[in-house]
Amino acid sequence: MSDEWILLDFWPSMFGSRVRIALAEKGIEFEYREENLVITKSPLLLEMNPVHKLIPVLIHNGKPICESVNIVQYIDEVCRGNNGNSPLLPSDPYQGAQARFWADFIDKKVFLFLSHTHLLQVAGMKITWHKSKEELEEGKKEMIDCLKMLEEQLGEKAYFGGEILGYLDVVLGGFCSWFYAYETFGNISMEIECPKLMAWSKRCMKRESFSKSLKEPHKIIDFVVQLRNKMDIYKM
Repeated sequence: MSDEWILLDFWPSMFGSRVRIALAEKGIEFEYREENLVITKSPLLLEMNPVHKLIPVLIHNGKPICESVNIVQYIDEVCRGNNGNSPLLPSDPYQGAQARFWADFIDKKVFLFLSHTHLLQVAGMKITWHKSKEELEEGKKEMIDCLKMLEEQLGEKAYFGGEILGYLDVVLGGFCSWFYAYETFGNISMEIECPKLMAWSKRCMKRESFSKSLKEPHKIIDFVVQLRNKMDIYKM
């Protein structure tokens, strides 16, 4: 009996994107089921993730795995050694701990988080959903500061994992199609502010796992504009 993989996802989600990248990197075929979180949540999503009720959820042979970083690690562990796949997480305990630390940094400092009940005011969100010029400027500074820290971790390497794609590349990779939105709504140049990180992003986008997993930047822009128009509290 072959494995059955089902992904519950929402197309603009950078969290879902990182799971799609990991699945593609490991050569896993899966069934994609779109969840429209702006309108409602499906009974299957509520059943598979009753705690947070959020995407992404990966269902492997009927068993759900929740939270994107947890899912990426699960995929890596299940597929380790299969078909000559290189592991995403370093085998060295210290390097693995460092990768998980920076993944946590990304999720707590950089990301845009939307739910029906609350909104977390972190850097990316302040840029795309700012309610004042002051909040926009604050978000821009926080975003650039965070990305420059990640640039220091990248250094002169091709990928965060070194010469091969690694765990942190997949975790941050979900943001690649959102960088243009941050530029557009923040009126900043990511190329000028973070040239190494943008070179990394372009390098990643040349990989089929990224290009087929991420949506075009203009679609992200359209999504943000539409949602801003629906939510008066985010209009300038």
